[in-house]
Amino acid sequence: MTFRLVYRFGCLLLGWPRLLARSSAAKDVEILLLRHQLAVLQRSSPGPAFTRGDRAVLAALLRLLSKRHRSSLKLLVTPRTVLRWHARLVAKKWTYPHRGPGRPAKPEE
Repeated sequence: MTFRLVYRFGCLLLGWPRLLARSSAAKDVEILLLRHQLAVLQRSSPGPAFTRGDRAVLAALLRLLSKRHRSSLKLLVTPRTVLRWHARLVAKKWTYPHRGPGRPAKPEE
């Protein structure tokens, strides 16, 4: 038990220089992202329910973070989920009207 506590404290101490070396903008984006996730969790009682606006905010903030910082965050959604949201959005925008099979009917004259 004591060894575990010492180990955790040592990890925290060694993690601080890494945090201090990060830019202020990266820290601000991470704080905004985590606050937004917290707001989504507080708003929904059974589980996280993301609205369109929530999805847009999360996607925009995740894009501002570097890949290394994204991988170290504990997020409610995986990067695959964000890509799926984007694919659905593109699919809705670029759908064409469906036509029946075969040749169109000739006008009757």
